[in-house]
Amino acid sequence: MGLPGLVLLLLAAGLLRAQPTAPARSFQLDYEHDCFLRDGVPFRYVSGSIHYARVPRPAWRDRLLKMYMSGLNALQVYVPWNYHEPLPGLYNFAGDRDVEAFLDLTAELGLLVILRPGPYICAEWEMGGLPAWLLWQSDIVLRSSDPAFLAAVDSWLHVLLPKIKPRLYQNGGNIISVQVENEYGSYYACDYNYLRHLLGSFRALLGSEVLLFTTDGAQAEELRCGTLQGLYATVDFGPGSNLTEAFGAQRGVEPRGPLVNSEYYTGWLDYWGGTHASTSATQVARGLADMLRLGANVNMYMFHGGTNFAYWSGADLKAQYKPVTTSYDYDAPLSEAGDPTEKLFAIRTVISQFQPLPAGPMPPATPKYAYGQVDLRKYADLLDVLDVLSPSGPIRSQFPLTFEAIKQTHGFVLYHTQLPHDVPAPAPLSAPPHGICDRGYVMLQKEYQGTLERDGQSTLPVTGRAGDALDVLLENMGRLSFGANFSDFKGLLGNLSLDSSPLSNWLIYPLAIDAAVQQGWPHAALPQPSSRGRSGPAFYTGTFETPGIAWDTFVKFPGWSKVRSRRADEGVERGRAQPRLPLAGPAVDKRLQPGPLLAPPRAPADPLCAWLSPACRLPQQHHGAGAGGSSSQPLPALPRPAPSQQHPQPQHLDRRINAGLPGAVTFLVCVSCTPWCVGEGREDMAALEK
Repeated sequence: MGLPGLVLLLLAAGLLRAQPTAPARSFQLDYEHDCFLRDGVPFRYVSGSIHYARVPRPAWRDRLLKMYMSGLNALQVYVPWNYHEPLPGLYNFAGDRDVEAFLDLTAELGLLVILRPGPYICAEWEMGGLPAWLLWQSDIVLRSSDPAFLAAVDSWLHVLLPKIKPRLYQNGGNIISVQVENEYGSYYACDYNYLRHLLGSFRALLGSEVLLFTTDGAQAEELRCGTLQGLYATVDFGPGSNLTEAFGAQRGVEPRGPLVNSEYYTGWLDYWGGTHASTSATQVARGLADMLRLGANVNMYMFHGGTNFAYWSGADLKAQYKPVTTSYDYDAPLSEAGDPTEKLFAIRTVISQFQPLPAGPMPPATPKYAYGQVDLRKYADLLDVLDVLSPSGPIRSQFPLTFEAIKQTHGFVLYHTQLPHDVPAPAPLSAPPHGICDRGYVMLQKEYQGTLERDGQSTLPVTGRAGDALDVLLENMGRLSFGANFSDFKGLLGNLSLDSSPLSNWLIYPLAIDAAVQQGWPHAALPQPSSRGRSGPAFYTGTFETPGIAWDTFVKFPGWSKVRSRRADEGVERGRAQPRLPLAGPAVDKRLQPGPLLAPPRAPADPLCAWLSPACRLPQQHHGAGAGGSSSQPLPALPRPAPSQQHPQPQHLDRRINAGLPGAVTFLVCVSCTPWCVGEGREDMAALEK
């Protein structure tokens, strides 16, 4: 090569070296200035929680856009392990479970993500996100360094975290931090070896640069067991808390670094049998402003609550077992229907005082439509279709077996035996204390007798003859999601006794209703005449039309005492409703039905389980900007009626009735049947939303 060529090569190399390189992306702690650094610049997040598992996938964009337009620059999200691994080694990341698609959508909309992948998440979710199949090993110690538990955790993390790593902020994504475990200081185990194991696994699978953190209640004792060197400690507390004391608790374990409230409660959850929890918009906004003035980072839990579909609602143990309602409205700034509330606009005003808001208007409330009355007819008694619902037949046992012993994770199990002798005078059929987990519907000779409950009625008077069929339909109302004991076994945990004599020789039917529907049941066959008029669990069918409109609506079940619904065409379980039960039911008879689930069905049936009595009769009418249009504003707030006249709140109700093209079918299980209504007038809807 000649001298001129060599000179040119050297010049080119010099020019290449002189080109400025893009700064490395980073999200770090600044202990000197008590803040986060994003790409080396001080940064503060104002975040809100949303759970993709509680929102239909077609509604993700709407909810996320409303969060962005509220002024949030980040969101926080849980990953429920049991939602993605329903059985050991069987993974599901499709459809509503596509967490990667959800995360990619957040990035597209310009929102940063604070990820909380567990393995335990609480979230008032079934078993706190831990899979129920862990309890198939009855002596397993959950949330501990028990080798059996760690082996299951490691297997899960090796599937999940590789999906997360490319989306970390330093790798070009939008995930700025990842939580390890969740409120571990509230758990009895206080097992630091467990936390060390998780820390090592997260570092090995996500790398050394990701910011890992913990969250615990703002008390010294909880922070003592919930924190570990190498994990940045944050706290959680709600409006009305003393900020000096709450953040002082964080400073007790993190003397320097950013102040962080990882769960600032905008509302609260609801329990079956309770009233709808609420927190004033003024109080929430004032507390947020006070924290932002301190320079704190805040995540609002929840910003949009959504719905507990299927069997995913959890439970608490507060002296008594308290199952969480199907609704997870949480009195959040975005209502369960995804509509902006007074609380959202109060929060938005506060945020605008500390950082610029995005340009443009807030997206409007979703339009609502009243689809009219639905008449129902009985399809079959549950006891007459056990060959379909339990195709493998019953399990024979001298004494009852739990759900876990027969490897049934959710739903229902039927226990069958016979009366051992004549019972001419009423005799007590009794369960041992806490032996019913969680509700047992008792039938004698296929006639409904009453209900036994975990912390309620445990005895029923019965009469009959020797050999009469005794059936108890056991429902799992949701495993504990918070507290010391997560080994929440379901079913008959002890034997039933008749007049103090234990019953024996049980036939136990695991009911696989989901599997039956996925295989095309129920069919078009007419019901058996012999099943008409019998009380007890049964499947009913009705139809209603959606004339080209898939808008949100509400379903009213006045007088019903138990509902279980399922959408057959998509395999989407709607949840449960339990209005107006004398012992445990909420004073509620309406529920939200989001438009995304009012789609043309591809299968003929939509089964539900219910106890049913009178219903309403309403004309069909719509509310909004017209068919196919959208409402321009949220429904107007109406004056709240007097306590004796208040509309029932929507959170205690089943969700998602499928409405398709004309002829869409809905199935229910009920005691007695009358019409029910899909949709209410505008005034009713507004009061219900309020």
